[in-house]
This record gives sequence, C-alpha cells and structure tokens, in this order.
Amino acid sequence: MNGRFAPSPTGDLHLGNLRTALIAWLSARSRSAGFLVRMEDLDRVTSSVEYERRQLTDLAALGIDHDGDVVRQSERFPLYDAALRRLEERGLVYPCWCTRREILQAAQAPHERQGVYPGTCRHLDDDGRRERARQARELVGDRAPALRLDAATARKMLADETDLVVHDLVLGDVEAPVDDVVLRRNDGVPAYHLAVVVDDALQGVDEVVRGDDLAPVTSTQILLSRVLEYPIPRYAHVPLVVGPDGERLAKRHGAVTLSDLRSRGRTPTEILSAMLRTLGLEPVASLSDLADRVEDFDWTVVARVLRPWVADDL
Repeated sequence: MNGRFAPSPTGDLHLGNLRTALIAWLSARSRSAGFLVRMEDLDRVTSSVEYERRQLTDLAALGIDHDGDVVRQSERFPLYDAALRRLEERGLVYPCWCTRREILQAAQAPHERQGVYPGTCRHLDDDGRRERARQARELVGDRAPALRLDAATARKMLADETDLVVHDLVLGDVEAPVDDVVLRRNDGVPAYHLAVVVDDALQGVDEVVRGDDLAPVTSTQILLSRVLEYPIPRYAHVPLVVGPDGERLAKRHGAVTLSDLRSRGRTPTEILSAMLRTLGLEPVASLSDLADRVEDFDWTVVARVLRPWVADDL
C-alpha cells in the first residue's frame, strides 16, 4: 500500500502543491505506507528535467522524503498503450475528431451537462466517421483522431447506469457524471486520465490525496479503474491554496513558491509550520520534528479543519 504525490514538472511547486504533498506524506507515513513521487510529464514539450530537480529539492527542503526511484510517465507509454488496447477490445473506445471550439459550442446547447463531452462523435457510423475525418483534414490536415472512453457503454457493461459516488475523506460523498474523457490525444500521447489510473494501480497506490479541483473527474477515473479491473483507491481532495483575491494561487499573487518565500526571509521551518497549522497540527521547532507530527495525523480532524488557505496568511 502506497500514497503518492504526482506533480507535473512544468514549473516550480507553489504553496498549494507543497501543502498537498505534505498532507499525502503525513497520511501515508501515519499508516506505515510507502510514499511515492511520480512525475506527470506526459507533455514533453512543457516538462523540464530542471523543474523536476527543483521540485524534488523543495520537497526535501521541507522534510518530505519518498520511497524508491522517481517514476516518470514519459517512460511508461507501453503500459498505457496496453491498457488502451484492453479497452478497445471491449468496445469501450471511439475516435473523436472534435476541435476544442466544437466541443465548447456543443456544450452550450440546451440539456447538455456542463463540462461533459456532448458525445458528438460517439454514435457515428462508418460513413459518419469518414465524413468527420474528411472535415478534419480540411481544417488541420491529415491528423489522427483522439480516442475517447465510451462511458455509457462502460456503465452498461458494469450494470451501473447511475453517476458514480466517490466516498471522499474530506468532501464526503461526491456524486458527479462520468465523462467520455480522452484516452489518447490526437498527437498519439496518452491522456492524463488513462495514465493516472494505470499508474496508481500498477504502483500499488491505495490512497490518492490531491487538490479538490480534481474531485469532479474522480468518478470517471473510478469507472476506468473498474472496467480495467483495477483496485479502487480511496480519495481525499483537499482545498486549494488561494491568493488574497480568493482566486487559485498563481504567479501574479507574488511570493507563491518556496524559493520566493525564502528570498523574503522565511525559513523552511516557518513555512512548514504554517502548513501544519492549517491541518490542526502543532508547528515545529525544526524540520526533524516533522516525524513527531505523523503520530498526530488523523483524517477525521484534518477533514474538519481544512479550508482554502489564503497565501498571505503566511
């Protein structure tokens, strides 16, 4: 059994990322589980080895260690391709030629669920697919379609016609519609939803701690896990760290990274203590005291005190 932290190495970790990593680490260590770090570097254009190094350095600076080697999604494409073939063999995948603009326009139609793919390409017959491919060639050239999950067929296969309820450690029961998410992008790169489900299963991750902005997609990821016959981890979606304006933390808010704060005289111990206070835990006098907080970590307490954290409270 393992917990994990899975950042994208596309920039420095900000306080929200670091607090999520801390919570995941405390929870894993409190139950004597392993703690893994996985780099979600599917986008090899924006991902950087230098950002990966800096992210790992920042975690270590706060006393957050990990077990085993760092795993990189960019090195695991054969595993994702194998899972995709399993889904294709079960008739749960279909090609999609939709552009972002088409999806947005279709989603604005009456009776469509907000944020859910409207199914434009789901029920096309062979002639319809050939026509969509011809239209796409005229717009963007000879490009392969994306591949999507047929969520409705997957639910029927599982004899589950309802939305999936996620029993979240922080949010309680969360019910959200499942979606025909992209499994492989039109450039051939495996998509996030497939990769994260495969990785968590194959790495023995039984607890996923991440930001609550991902809570709405969890039901779809559970559906994917079920049709791939993977174990279902338990989930804990934690509130984000926000700026003084209440918006999600970003560079425009100023000192948002460990490096920013250290340049302003804040020590790693002070930053760590501020994060611990938001979890209802006592601050530390030194980084070596962090191990003592593991024994005090309790989800029933943490879930009750967790709130969106305003960055300038530090």
